[in-house]
Amino acid sequence: MSEPDDADEGRGFHVRVDTERVLLPNGVTVSLDIVHHPGAAAIVPFTSPDEVLLIRQFRHAADGMLLEVPAGKLDDGESAVVCAARELEEESGHCAGRFEELGWIWTTPGFTDEKIHLFAAFDLTPVGQRPEDDEVIEVVPTPFDRALEMVWSGAINDAKSALALLRAARHLDRLR
Repeated sequence: MSEPDDADEGRGFHVRVDTERVLLPNGVTVSLDIVHHPGAAAIVPFTSPDEVLLIRQFRHAADGMLLEVPAGKLDDGESAVVCAARELEEESGHCAGRFEELGWIWTTPGFTDEKIHLFAAFDLTPVGQRPEDDEVIEVVPTPFDRALEMVWSGAINDAKSALALLRAARHLDRLR
């Protein structure tokens, strides 16, 4: 096995071992590995007040299919809402007449600076699904209350999707 480089490029991110030592708040100095990521957007698409579109997507790292909300990586210079519109069309086959911001989250701040912007999408129009070559996606129309039950039961265990659904419920006063 070869020694790791100080920097490795991936298709969507960059891994770097910080060469400068980091001084922690407790006074300890350490070197840290950080995965730099351009950010992403995740969308809860509402077909009606009572139904959302989830996607069942193959995830190699999870060794199978996951139930998720549509999401994807920001392209260079792209705003979060433009990314949300693009990913919604590609993955669900719908465009939205209106997006509402639901805030943003750190995905795993222990090793990456990835920030995901969360949105709810409304007034959907079918435009045809356009998944990328590396995406295996099935659109799954789901009653919104059922999607929330799946978060609580663990059937939806993708963190960005679970939190996006919970924030959408709170945004719509469906969760107190």
